[in-house]
Amino acid sequence: MGKSSRSQVNKMLTSINIKNLAIVAELQLDLETGMTALTGETGAGKSILIDALGLALGEKADKGMIRINCDKAEITAIFDVSHIPEAIDWLKEHELYEDSECHLRRVITLENRSRAFINGSAVPLKSLQALGNLLVEIHGQHAHQRLLKKTYQLASLDNFASHTSLLAEVESAYKNWQQTLKEYTQLKEAEADRSSRLELLSFQAEELEQLDLKPGETEALEQQLKTLSNAESLISGCFDLSARLYENEDAIHSQLSSCQTSLSQLAGLNPALAENLELLESALINIRESSDNVRHLAENLETDEQALQETEQRLQSIYETSRKYRLDPEQLCDKAETIGEELALLQNSDEQLARLAEQVDALQANYAHLCQQLSQSRQKAARKLESDTVKLLQSLAMQEVRFEISLENHGLDKASRSGLDEVQFMVSANPGQPLAPLAKVASGGELSRISLAIQVATMGTMNIPTLIFDEVDVGIGGGTAEIVGRLLRQLGSKQQALCVTHLPQVAAQAHQQLKVTKLQSENMTVTTISPLSHEERISEIARMLGGVELTAQTLAHAEEMMQKAS
Repeated sequence: MGKSSRSQVNKMLTSINIKNLAIVAELQLDLETGMTALTGETGAGKSILIDALGLALGEKADKGMIRINCDKAEITAIFDVSHIPEAIDWLKEHELYEDSECHLRRVITLENRSRAFINGSAVPLKSLQALGNLLVEIHGQHAHQRLLKKTYQLASLDNFASHTSLLAEVESAYKNWQQTLKEYTQLKEAEADRSSRLELLSFQAEELEQLDLKPGETEALEQQLKTLSNAESLISGCFDLSARLYENEDAIHSQLSSCQTSLSQLAGLNPALAENLELLESALINIRESSDNVRHLAENLETDEQALQETEQRLQSIYETSRKYRLDPEQLCDKAETIGEELALLQNSDEQLARLAEQVDALQANYAHLCQQLSQSRQKAARKLESDTVKLLQSLAMQEVRFEISLENHGLDKASRSGLDEVQFMVSANPGQPLAPLAKVASGGELSRISLAIQVATMGTMNIPTLIFDEVDVGIGGGTAEIVGRLLRQLGSKQQALCVTHLPQVAAQAHQQLKVTKLQSENMTVTTISPLSHEERISEIARMLGGVELTAQTLAHAEEMMQKAS
């Protein structure tokens, strides 16, 4: 594919900066659109860029990844998100959006601490992972191992089918159904103890109703008991106090009255004392009023043995009930209300059970209906994915391959958030060989090709803008390797694709090429990654073809491969 058609691909991962990671001291690398091949000698550290990017996207880290004699490692990946609406929406939702350029940064320290940043703001690692999932998909050397799992096969089919909204409806319907079913089951199980519980609650409700305790009554009764128990002392004490305040000849009132007369005479000599006469007059009035109130209280008090007995009995009933329920007396009113509510609920449980049963049936029917739609969509997508995968496999020198997607629809007893379907990828690599689960395919090379074909077939339906392939071409060679390179180049025409490879046939198909070089001195090992010019690419591909010593023939072959690719 030429440069003009590749210009339609939006640039996603624009650059990555690595400091003090493993054997990289410092590396600043700008990346282009299309397919980029990453090559180099064995052991040069071709996967270091993938590892660094993984860290920037939130993968697990440890202090052993820090370069020797350094206290921290730092990785920054810069993305152009101008054409990734999902990423923009996520950034805005988390108040992290600044502009179309998005910076993801990860810092790892010797204290085993890891810090993550998005556009300069510190974030939890899970936030880095969530955003990273919208930006990059990394396929490692053992990516085909994931494809052996039924859950991943189902996810691959669903991605290919592009029925995200239907999947969301099924998941929501499942949650609603299960929640209501749980409520119904709990109420149904409680029904077994309903009779005994009803009997107990009815007895307690009647007991508390007979007690008829009012809020604040206990405190009032305790005060009343204190008054009645000390009536005689109160009466005699109040009469005595009244006499001392006003009635006796030497009462306080008489003494203050005499003081008032003396002050009046003194005020005649000095008018400044006159204002104190008002204070004494007020005191005389208050003393007279206080004496009257105390006497009035004493006259109305009487020793009432019956009232005392009734108060004691009432308090005893309240205390006994509170001990029985293991509550403070003031909590009995709330207990009576709670018992009444539970009693009403149990008395109406038949109606509630019937209502919940109807809801469970309706929600189950809705879930089953949506699952049927989902199964139909999966069946349709499965036939298309089978066809596309077989065509790709035939181009990968597997002419007689058969590939089928088995969809088994389970009953509601095996219902899940993802529906009722169980997916199994079935393959027959050779004529006369029966179809068997992908997990049982013996040949590693065949499995690699099948995995790559399915990845290519499903990748076009994914919204992930940047795809990373870390030696996914392991076990492939010859003409098949060239086809693999074409497939990766095809992906690069729609999405940004970065491929770590040891195959010249794959590297020749790339739109651009990066070379990993390991430099060694007496005390230090350093890895560098450099973009190659056209002439440098020819030399590197020739090296991959023929070894360290380059010949005119291998150079010509390398140039021919690149011309053919472009």
